[in-house]
Amino acid sequence: MRFDAELFRKNLAARLRRQYGKDISQATNHNLFDAVSASVQELIIPAWMATRRQYEKKPVKQVYYLSAEFLMGRALSNNLLNLGIKDEVKKVLKDMDINYDVIEDEEPDAGLGNGGLGRLAACFLDSLATLDYPGHGYGIRYEYGMFEQRIEKGYQVEYPDNWLKHRDPWEVKRSDLEVRVKFGGEIKYGKTPDGQDRFYIENAEEVIATPYDMPVVGFQTNTVNTLRLWQASSPNGFDLQLFNEMRYNEAVFNQNNAENITRVLYPNDNGPQGKTLRLKQQYFFCSASLQDLVHHYVINYGTDFSKFPDLHAIQLNDTHPVVAIPELMRILMDEYSIGWDEAWNIVSKTFAYTNHTILAEALEKWDISIFQNLLPRIYQIVEEINRRFLIELRSRYPEDYKKQNHMSIIHDGKIYMAWLAIHSCFSVNGVASLHTQLLKEKELKDWYELYPQKFNNKTNGITQRRWLCDSNPELSKFITKRIGHGWEKDLTKLIELEKFCDDDESLRELIEIKQHNKEVLVDYLKHTQNDFLDPDSIFDVQVKRLHEYKRQLLNIFHIMYLYNRITQDPTFDIPNRTFIFGAKSASGYRRAKTIIKLINTVAERVNNDRRVGGKLRVVFVENYRVSVAEKIFPAADVSEQISTAGKEASGTSNMKFMVNGALTLGTMDGANIEIFEEAGKENGFPFGLTSEDIFKMESEHSYNPQTYLERNPALAKVVNQLIDGTYDPTHQLFKEIHDSLIYGVEGQRPDPYYVLADFELYVKAQEKVAKAYLDKKNWAKKTLHNIAHSGKFSSDRTIEDYVRDIWHIHKVEVPQIEE
Repeated sequence: MRFDAELFRKNLAARLRRQYGKDISQATNHNLFDAVSASVQELIIPAWMATRRQYEKKPVKQVYYLSAEFLMGRALSNNLLNLGIKDEVKKVLKDMDINYDVIEDEEPDAGLGNGGLGRLAACFLDSLATLDYPGHGYGIRYEYGMFEQRIEKGYQVEYPDNWLKHRDPWEVKRSDLEVRVKFGGEIKYGKTPDGQDRFYIENAEEVIATPYDMPVVGFQTNTVNTLRLWQASSPNGFDLQLFNEMRYNEAVFNQNNAENITRVLYPNDNGPQGKTLRLKQQYFFCSASLQDLVHHYVINYGTDFSKFPDLHAIQLNDTHPVVAIPELMRILMDEYSIGWDEAWNIVSKTFAYTNHTILAEALEKWDISIFQNLLPRIYQIVEEINRRFLIELRSRYPEDYKKQNHMSIIHDGKIYMAWLAIHSCFSVNGVASLHTQLLKEKELKDWYELYPQKFNNKTNGITQRRWLCDSNPELSKFITKRIGHGWEKDLTKLIELEKFCDDDESLRELIEIKQHNKEVLVDYLKHTQNDFLDPDSIFDVQVKRLHEYKRQLLNIFHIMYLYNRITQDPTFDIPNRTFIFGAKSASGYRRAKTIIKLINTVAERVNNDRRVGGKLRVVFVENYRVSVAEKIFPAADVSEQISTAGKEASGTSNMKFMVNGALTLGTMDGANIEIFEEAGKENGFPFGLTSEDIFKMESEHSYNPQTYLERNPALAKVVNQLIDGTYDPTHQLFKEIHDSLIYGVEGQRPDPYYVLADFELYVKAQEKVAKAYLDKKNWAKKTLHNIAHSGKFSSDRTIEDYVRDIWHIHKVEVPQIEE
């Protein structure tokens, strides 16, 4: 876009006057951030409006991505990059004696997600806009996000993530489009004037859903799509009569109850109240989103819904939004008097489902008692969907009652949301080749046999605009200097870097870029959490959600093993190593939080032991989030991707590390397999049991953790140190971790994620890492080879796969805005 520096300067000054009554000399850094962002938003809005007009001008099919999470990260830098005016804005600010970097750091990370699920959704929106596809997001405007993590005495402590403390300059409140969502109540039955059955709800709790829109700016294009987030409030939230009677808490009870729905991402659901709130959240944003889509359709096309699937593809990002399926049935039948068969035909052609997990416990299911009480009409519709489905099953498998019961959407007192999605949707996709294969052959084998035509794979990807162009500008310049532009929108062009893998000057420059990125991270951690790191050491990084299957425990066991060797044998020599962790645990996940405590306890011991002599350092990055990730990925030497084989659906941090030149130390799991296929195993460090090995042990019940302890005294010592007082004088703090490995706890078999089985292979792989790093030139060659072969892992490629195989939408070119 054309950029008018003088106009931008005037808009910035005007914004400060209007919003804060200040000029630039009086403005705080946050005032300046807000004014700069608002001025950039002014540049975005004309293209945003033009995009909407273009979609309306000639109606086209659009995709709507329903997700409980959108981990967007900071918007200012990303929007400036995509608009192509980042350098110009930085120059204007410099001329005004405003430090852009300081201003950028004033922006909080939008607290709308947790891990890979939400970041994938954000990358997909970026790619849709960049590729000129009409695609939008629907989610929840969480007031406090997930939580702000602080580490206190080694423990994770959760605080409110008050990302909305100040106004968000990127959002536009759309009160004119608010809708109402109903919970509870009693189902009533009647007849329409033409004699059709009609169901409706009386005495329900009503909640107002107000949309807030954020622009999603495409890179080097005029397309600006929309992320629409819903906020909850009560239509009768303040009772003046009760207030005047001095019953103050009761006077605002309804408002507080409604606002709780959009208060926090993933509230603790260990009890019935928490489960009810989670279900409320899911239904709230699904119902609001569908009401919004249907309302817009009716305005333009009336109540003939036959074209609805031709104009809408709704992608369900995991099971959280699956309740949208019966909700659309309810809207069509109860509000527009459409018969079941016609409504089902529309629904089954509209929805597609992405499965993001192989873990059975992560496939959502709801207790009937909670679901039916909260959503009585929706439960009634699910019952009818299931009744009709069981007829289909009995016809297909007349004698196989076990299969009929297992595949029933409702059984054992629960509603199985993944089953509802697979039966109802026209497409079911996994997110990595191995993941989809395991779904077909094991976890969803019965479903694949029933609906083979629905299943397909869409390997995840990341947007190179944020994770390379924006977060690693020096490497981006390195790439462009050698292969020119174009890779920013076609990452496969990076393969042209292959010819520089033997070029000494290129390798030397690459080493310098990595070193500088490490120094930037060192400086950041020194100032934010008083950690002092050696930038000349190997930066070995594991940053991701804290879950047992991701095996941060295996990583810290190896560190304990190295520490034991260093302190016992003064001649033991290794390259200096810095192990960097970043992870949040779910607030109710006790064992994961204990693992965080273990990591920090070991870190405190190792980092303060003079015998270590700089060979080993451990740091836990507090409150890991997108803006911190943007500093970590460019600085990493080693990418820890060590999940139990067959448990990680895909992973996307592995892709971010790869494109930034870190070498993968990983199991043959998720997208790691495809990374090793693209880059070659010789350019990474694969190790460990395969999913086939694990499946064999599980089917034969042959796994005995004691075997690995008996043959590996060093491992036995590490495990025993959990309870022998080495790291905890009470001997109790880490006992649950110890017992989960040796005996099994809470109904689990011992060592359910094969930490002990993979330990020796992991140690050997780490020894290969240490040896390979000594040859800096060859390491740089492997690094450049990884970058050159990372083209497959762009979210642009993933979106094109979705478009071709699932959504069948077409590009819409938005014309240049007339000045």
